[in-house]
Amino acid sequence: MTRTRPEDQLDTALLRVFCLLISERSVSRVAHRLNQTQPAVSLALKRLRTLLGDPLLVREKNGMVPTERALALLSHAKSALAEIDSMTCAPEQFDPATSRTAFRIGTPDYLAPVFIAAVVERLRQEAPHVRLSVQALGPSFDFERSLAEGELDVVIGNWPEPPSRMHLSMLMEDEIVCLLSARHPLAARGLTVEDFLRAAHVVPMPYAITQRGVIDTVLAAGKISRDERVEVQSFMSAPHLLPGTDLIFTTTRHFARFYANLLPLAIVASPIPFPPMRFYQLWHERNHASPAHRWIRRLLTDCGQRLQPLTGD
Repeated sequence: MTRTRPEDQLDTALLRVFCLLISERSVSRVAHRLNQTQPAVSLALKRLRTLLGDPLLVREKNGMVPTERALALLSHAKSALAEIDSMTCAPEQFDPATSRTAFRIGTPDYLAPVFIAAVVERLRQEAPHVRLSVQALGPSFDFERSLAEGELDVVIGNWPEPPSRMHLSMLMEDEIVCLLSARHPLAARGLTVEDFLRAAHVVPMPYAITQRGVIDTVLAAGKISRDERVEVQSFMSAPHLLPGTDLIFTTTRHFARFYANLLPLAIVASPIPFPPMRFYQLWHERNHASPAHRWIRRLLTDCGQRLQPLTGD
């Protein structure tokens, strides 16, 4: 009878390295995420190539790219890890004071100055050893796939029609306002609908490939076309473009207040009757019963509820 040598076995540690290597396509980034050395990850890749009989990652001029076999095996590997995790982790209790769990949250970047800052403050107080990875959502980022495959634990969004396949709970509401230079002629008297239509606007790029945001949805439903003069990839850069210009940025009041306290900006009421911006968290069934995930979802909910509604500036 042929014995299987330990070095010929594909264990869960190797499976995790495999999934990260194919997703990250970089030995150094995987080493950083796993808090390991690059030689250790390189050795794991060598073992994986031997065990699976395939190069898995090959060099191109712009970096490493996965082979067809690696891509075909990736979903199987992630499914296997999810099954193993559900078998080994579900009965355990989660103690935030001692846990070293890594949480991965996908969120629009404009939630960072206020909401994510509050989340991080709570984490440092209640769970000082956990690790948090915040993924900024973007038009090329498939958040539904990332939730389904375990690359993200929670996604925070505000789309009018969230995907029905995911679990959902509300986090908070915020008013939609207009942010502009403090020296803008309209800063003192406010905006009319005609002013809004004539104005030049800063607009963010969409942060999901399958969803339209609340502002764009309302404008499209009302057949309102604004002059989108400047488009930015990051919400965080938009306020910095406003001082000394005639540009207007339509956003949430918490975000606007944060930057109005830092820059010479003014906040005025939107002349378009936007509904409140509702933010919620989404997660996949694969994480629904996990004690650690239930804890982080409760913390996110509590942080959202603690953000007091802001009124006129």
